[in-house]
Amino acid sequence: MLHTFVAYVEDRPGVLTRVASLFRRLNININSLTVGRSERPGLSRLTLVCEASAEAVHRIRASLFKLENVVDVDDIAQAPSVTRELALIKVAASPRNRAQIFDLAEVFRARIVDLTSESLIIEMTGVESKIEGLIEILREDDGRILEICRSGKMTMRRGHHVSSVVRAMGVAEAAVEEDESAVEGAADEVQ
Repeated sequence: MLHTFVAYVEDRPGVLTRVASLFRRLNININSLTVGRSERPGLSRLTLVCEASAEAVHRIRASLFKLENVVDVDDIAQAPSVTRELALIKVAASPRNRAQIFDLAEVFRARIVDLTSESLIIEMTGVESKIEGLIEILREDDGRILEICRSGKMTMRRGHHVSSVVRAMGVAEAAVEEDESAVEGAADEVQ
């Protein structure tokens, strides 16, 4: 089963190497890995997707927590979340087939971000299956795809933050409790 881990790590040299080495030692393949700045200065948000059994998930999470420079880890595989991926796809384009590629991009809600006399670059953001669908259609015409660059999955929990994520962001516990009681009050009003 695919599991998605979100970890907040300190911006220090070697942190990504330690995380990758951990998965090598556990003999677990990383399907997707994205790292970027987070909302908190000095911390990066690492999103990692791997296929692992339920027993391995607990071992992975505990091992990640033990790593130096890892501040927080959250397994959000079963949580309601929004997942997106970015893809840049360079395709061969002549004046003869350019209009067809523009129409195809529009159908998939993608954008043309670069255009030259012999090629164009399509930018697409969405779920993996949507990006795979566009690539599959583009591959039907042999030689059309020249290059593909994909970001890997980026995932964020929907709705309310869990306390551990809020603590990782450095928000005071009092603010978390106020926010939780406000959410509960709003839920009571709806009922």
